[in-house]
Amino acid sequence: MLRKKLVADQIQSLKSRNPEKLSILRYILAQIKNKEIDKKSDLNDEEVIFVLRKIAKELNESIEAFTKGKREDLVLTSQNQLRIVTTYLPEELSDDQLKKEIEKIISENQDVYKQNPKAIIGVCIGKLKNQADSSRIVKLLHSIIKL
Repeated sequence: MLRKKLVADQIQSLKSRNPEKLSILRYILAQIKNKEIDKKSDLNDEEVIFVLRKIAKELNESIEAFTKGKREDLVLTSQNQLRIVTTYLPEELSDDQLKKEIEKIISENQDVYKQNPKAIIGVCIGKLKNQADSSRIVKLLHSIIKL
């Protein structure tokens, strides 16, 4: 479903002669195709979202590097690409909602938590990876369980 929307938007940006959007959509679809080749089957929406989050993370890192290198032209380009990518990502949970979800996961997995408190990090990231950035999850976990 999400992949079809990306393809439709790619065609639309081609027709409307929007080279910036077309470029990033082609890159996104190429990354999705590479994952499909590795997996040897089509990606579902959850896996497409994972690819989009990875691209967004790469763009954020590029923006930081270009800012340090005082390359404002590249910063602007990367920010525009990031803006396009984030339109396809679902809304992330707020910090309060995320904290409630983490506490719920901890209470559901008390046996794992009691044996090894750090093991709960993997459980939380696994369950919440499509609802929030993993760095936010880890940061909130550290504030909740004082690792």
